[in-house]
Amino acid sequence: MERSRRSRRSRRSRGTLRGGGTPNRHLRCILGLALGLLATSAYAESLRGSLKSMGNQNQVAKDHRYTFIEDPEQLQRLVDLGLLSRVTPTANYELAGVSFPYARPEVVLFIERLSRQYRAACGERLVITSLTRPQSHQPANASRRSVHPTGMALDLRRSSRRDCRRWLEATLLSLERRAVLDAGYEPRPPHYHVAVFPNPYKTYVEARQRGDGDNREYLVRRGDTLWDIARRQGVSLEALRLENSLRSDRIQPGQTLALPE
Repeated sequence: MERSRRSRRSRRSRGTLRGGGTPNRHLRCILGLALGLLATSAYAESLRGSLKSMGNQNQVAKDHRYTFIEDPEQLQRLVDLGLLSRVTPTANYELAGVSFPYARPEVVLFIERLSRQYRAACGERLVITSLTRPQSHQPANASRRSVHPTGMALDLRRSSRRDCRRWLEATLLSLERRAVLDAGYEPRPPHYHVAVFPNPYKTYVEARQRGDGDNREYLVRRGDTLWDIARRQGVSLEALRLENSLRSDRIQPGQTLALPE
């Protein structure tokens, strides 16, 4: 009898360990999910908008002495004065549902550079869903501090492709750290809101084109490796990774890398 009881206990124990609910497997699964959620949360929070960021965008618009456009008639006057430029779709980007395809010239420059790099990196066109919006055409839930009425903001559709999302988010975060724009992710509908800081961004691009100091950049070409680029540019591999917030050595043609000093 005693032997029979031990045998049943042993079988129950083996069943628990061999089935889908082993203690060790449960623990590993829970830990894995927790770590994954923490990593996702930390990454998402870095592009999470806030009242502080909206206030910062609003202050930049005021520092630039930009007009908060009231209606389409006022917008057209700024277009006629050359203060707003038309945004025309290209092979690298498209407009979707954009009522007023105009923006500050520096924002157009940003769109052209970003979309060229984006398409080269992940093979699809960048989709712009909003540009300048007069206050008369702002959605009901828009913040009173929104800078869409100034022409310095745009919204970008969130791609369904993970590699495209990761590239775009990493690029926006890199530019945000350089204080040339402010970006945030908004879930309804899924898109990225980007406020370009015109004067700082223009200065940044000009410095890049001159190759000044820590503003140097490198456009990845087919066949390049991160190690080769670091060697040719005379920088360490680790410094190149840190400068571009790279989680691995994987790079893609068309990607722009910031070169450390």
